[in-house]
Amino acid sequence: MNSSTALSVADLSFSYGGKKALNQVNFKIQPGECTILLGPNGAGKSTLFSLITRLYDARDGRIELCGFDIKKQTRSALERLGVVFQQSTLDMDLTVLQNLRYHTALHGMGRKLAEQRIQKELERLAMFDRRFEKIRQLNGGHRRRVEIARALLHKPAVLLLDEPTVGLDVPSRLAIVDYVHRLAVEENLAVLWASHLIDEIYPDDHLIVLHQGLVKANGTVDDVLKKTAQSTVKDAFYLLTQGERKSITPP
Repeated sequence: MNSSTALSVADLSFSYGGKKALNQVNFKIQPGECTILLGPNGAGKSTLFSLITRLYDARDGRIELCGFDIKKQTRSALERLGVVFQQSTLDMDLTVLQNLRYHTALHGMGRKLAEQRIQKELERLAMFDRRFEKIRQLNGGHRRRVEIARALLHKPAVLLLDEPTVGLDVPSRLAIVDYVHRLAVEENLAVLWASHLIDEIYPDDHLIVLHQGLVKANGTVDDVLKKTAQSTVKDAFYLLTQGERKSITPP
């Protein structure tokens, strides 16, 4: 595999019993690239994330993180991965600082380095002044910021975000979308962002459309628009997932 590739997924298939959730999925993500994994509910996005994080074991196909095979070199691969799951995994009764310190301890980070990185990530997300507050005191948007900060503490090469803005108000959602896009460029970070929201896609993003376990499109936004002969991502997405060239009428 090209050593510059941050995440490589090759011929990946997965079934629940007799039902196929993913079917021959292939794509690559490069450092500094924000990739939006766009698909309706049930498309297979969460299954794909579960395989990349090894919550599930893939029998068919290959996943590599920075050149490390996730099956054969699991620890080396997962050390390079940061994850924000759709469901919060923060301890509600601990403070922001306690949650983040626990994460750095799991990664074997020394106290001085841990404190430096915690401060840096919280300051970037305008959360440092709230470090002594318990998680349950924070609103949904601020909890998400803490989870993103936590995912970045060990300096991953790849950041997975599984629909992280679900349930957030519009300002909070757009602030997180903007922050992650800037982060990808500034930190040369490879981002895989699972979403079903069209407005979370930026014009220079890499776009993967997943539907019923199949990759229906994979390329730049312009590539996908040309492939579908559509003028907007909204219409291209509708065509790829509904099978008709028809515009979606805004509500």
